[in-house]
Amino acid sequence: MPKINGNEIKPGLILDHEGGLWAAVKVDHVKPGKGGAFAQVELKNLRDGRKLNERFRSADKVETVELEKKDQQFLYETDGMLTFMDALTFEQIELPSDLLGDRRPFLQDGMTVRVEYVGDEALNVALPPKVTCTIASTDPVQRGQTAANSFKPAMLDNGLRILVPPFIGEGERVIVNTESMEYSERA
Repeated sequence: MPKINGNEIKPGLILDHEGGLWAAVKVDHVKPGKGGAFAQVELKNLRDGRKLNERFRSADKVETVELEKKDQQFLYETDGMLTFMDALTFEQIELPSDLLGDRRPFLQDGMTVRVEYVGDEALNVALPPKVTCTIASTDPVQRGQTAANSFKPAMLDNGLRILVPPFIGEGERVIVNTESMEYSERA
C-alpha cells in the first residue's frame, strides 16, 4: 500500500489507520501561530460507521488503500440509503448517504460516480471533481463593487451556500468544485 504525508490527505481518500479502513470525510489544514502545520481530519470507518477526529502532521506517514473502482449511475435515495446501478451489468447496490458527508448535495439524479470496492464489498463513492449547479438566489450587484477579490453569497439549487463573483446572477449555471465546495467558473 502506498504511503503519503499527513498534509496530502484529501476528502474521499481511503486510509488504513489503526487496523481498519477509514474514509477522510472532512479535512481542515491548520497553520497555528506557534508550532507546525497539521491536517485536522474527520475519519469515518467504512465497515461500522464510527467517526474519529485525528490530527496528522506533515511528517506523519499514512497508508492509503487502493480500491477497485467502477463507474455507476446514481438512481435514488430512500431512508438514508443511496442506490447505484452498474451500467454494464445493471446490478444495483445501496450505500449510506452519510458516506458523502458535506458533499452529499452535489449528487444529482442520473449522475455517474465512481464506486470503490474492496473485493465484492462496496465501500466508498467518489464524486466528479466539478459539478454544474444553478444559482437559486443571490444578492443584487452593488454599485462600485469590482470583480477583483470581491465575492457575494449565493444559494445553489441544491441548498448549499457558496461565494460567487458579483457578476453572477440568479438562474445562472455555475461550475462548483466538489472538494473545496467553492465557485470555479461559469457553465
